[in-house]
Amino acid sequence: MKGPAAPKDPVEKRPCLYVVLDKTISGMKEKDGVCRDYVYLEGRLIDQVRFTSGDIEEDILNMLPKMETFRKLVHSVGVSLKAVEPEDREDTVEFQFQCYGKTDKYTTGTIMEMTCPCTGEELVIPVEAYPVNEDDDQFGSFNFIFPKENRNMTLTVKFYLNDGYEVPEIQVDPPVQFDSDDYKKMIANSLVSTGNNYRLKKVIEKAKRGEPVTIAYIGGSITQGAGAKPINTLCYAYRSCQAFCDLFAPGGDNVHYVKAGVGGTSSEFGMVRYDRDVTKDGEIKPDLVVIEYAVNDEGDETEGVSFESLVRKVLQAENKPAVLLNFAVFMSDWNLQERLQPIGERYELPMVSVKDAVTPQFEKSNIITKRQFFYDIYHPTNDGHRIMADCIAHLFEAVDKEEMADEDISLDKEPVYGIQFKDIERFDRKNAVEYAEVTAKGYEGVDTEIQYVERDMDLTASPEFPDNWMNDGTTEGAEFSMKLTCKNLVAVIKDSGSSEFGTADVYVDGKAVKSINPLDNGWNHCNAQILIDEKESGEHQVVFRMKDGDAGKKFTILGFGVTR
Repeated sequence: MKGPAAPKDPVEKRPCLYVVLDKTISGMKEKDGVCRDYVYLEGRLIDQVRFTSGDIEEDILNMLPKMETFRKLVHSVGVSLKAVEPEDREDTVEFQFQCYGKTDKYTTGTIMEMTCPCTGEELVIPVEAYPVNEDDDQFGSFNFIFPKENRNMTLTVKFYLNDGYEVPEIQVDPPVQFDSDDYKKMIANSLVSTGNNYRLKKVIEKAKRGEPVTIAYIGGSITQGAGAKPINTLCYAYRSCQAFCDLFAPGGDNVHYVKAGVGGTSSEFGMVRYDRDVTKDGEIKPDLVVIEYAVNDEGDETEGVSFESLVRKVLQAENKPAVLLNFAVFMSDWNLQERLQPIGERYELPMVSVKDAVTPQFEKSNIITKRQFFYDIYHPTNDGHRIMADCIAHLFEAVDKEEMADEDISLDKEPVYGIQFKDIERFDRKNAVEYAEVTAKGYEGVDTEIQYVERDMDLTASPEFPDNWMNDGTTEGAEFSMKLTCKNLVAVIKDSGSSEFGTADVYVDGKAVKSINPLDNGWNHCNAQILIDEKESGEHQVVFRMKDGDAGKKFTILGFGVTR
C-alpha cells in the first residue's frame, strides 16, 4: 500500500477522562416510532467518570456536572461508535449530549450534537462551538437515535481537557475468563443459602417431567434488563431462565417466562403491581418467583415491611410457588442485603448474592473489573448480567443435588418487620368502582406520558398504570376525592421532570398526611406513597388538593393499592 507523500504532523494528544468505555448500546423503538438509547448522567456523572477513569482528583471531578465549570475543564467531547455487525457499519447514529435547563428541564438547556459513523472512527465536538447559555443547569444524558432498532454498537465517550489539566491514563482490562476455576469459585461465593428446598425441588422435578413450569421475575431496573443489549435476551432474568431450561428442561418448550422489572421502583410499588404484572390478574400461576429489590429499596418508606409483605403475598398463593431472593449490587459495593436477608432466613428461602460474589475480587480485579461488570454506576453490562444469571444457575444446580426437605416451609411465624400489606389489591380508574366512591373534579383526563417498560420477551415497551386520573391544570378548584373502607392504602403517583407538574396536599379524614411533589425525583416514573396504615379496617375519606400556588399545575394519580 502506498502512503501519502507528505504525512500531516500529528495533533498533540490532550489528556482525557473516559466517561464510557467499550459499552454496548442498542436502540429500541419507542412509542413515537423512533429508535433510541440513553446513558443517564443526572446525579451520576462524577461516579461514572470515577469508575471508568480510575483515580481522578476530586477537584477535577467536581467540575463536571455543571456546565459553567465543565467549560473551564473540558475542551471537547470525543465519541466513537462501532457496530457489532459489519453490515451495520455503513449506518450513522445521531448523538446528543444534553444539559438540563433551569426553566424547563428538557427543553431550555444546551444540547451538543453530531452525526456519528458506526465504523469506530472518533468524532469530536468542541465545547466552545456552543455559546454560553445562562439557563444551563446540570448534565442529564447522552442520547442516541438509531436508524433501525436492535443494532448493537460499542460506545466510547471521552472528555478531552483544556490546557493546564492533567489526569492519568487508564489501563485497559483483559477479557473475562468465564471458564476459569477462579470464575467458578467467584460464582460459588454467591450462594447465600439453598434454604428449605421443598418448593424449588418440586419445581425442578415438574420441569424434568416435561410439565408446564412458569418462572417469574419481579424487581427494579436490573430485572427490567437495564444495561443488557438487547434487553430481552441478554438480561439476567432471561439468561437464568434459559439456564434452568438447559439443566432441567432441554428445549424449554414446557418452561414459560415472565419478566416484570420496573426501573426506579421499590418493593413498595412491587407489592401493589404484583397481581397485574406477574400473575396477570390470576391468569398465570408462577411456580418460581425471583425477587430482586436489594438495590431499589432505599426508597421504601416501610424499611422492610413492603419487601416482606411481597414475599408473603407470593408464598401464600394457592399453588405454593417457590421464592428465590436475588441480591444485586451497585458500583459503590452497596446493597440492602443486611436488611433483606433476615426475611429470607425467617422463611427459609433460597438466596443468592451478586455482591458476595463480585465485590471481594474487585479490589484485585483478578476476574472481572468494575468497568467490565457495570454499564454505569447502577446497572450491569452484558457480562454483569451473565454473572448474575450464573449465580442463580449455580443455586439451581446446588438444589438439584440435594435431598428434598421433609416438609414445606411454614408461614405460621412472626414476621421480621411486618406483613400488613400481604393481601394488597390494586385498583385504578378502570376498576375503582369496586373499591371506592370517587369524585374526580378536574381529574377527567388520562395521562399517556407515563412510565413504559419492556416486559417478558418484548422489546417494545408498554405502560404502567395507563388507566389513571390526570389533572391537566385547567380546572379551577380541581380536587380528587374518594370514600373507601380499608386498613391500608398506597397511592401510586406519577413523578415527572416537567415544570408543568405541581405539588398536591393529601388529606385523610380531614387531616393533612402528605404533600407530594412529582418533581422531587425529577423523572417520569411511578412512585408509591403510603397514605393509610391502620390495624383495623375503617371508612376513610381521602382528598388530593393542589398546594397553594400550584392550582394551575398538572398532577397524575396512577392508581392505588388497598387492603380491606
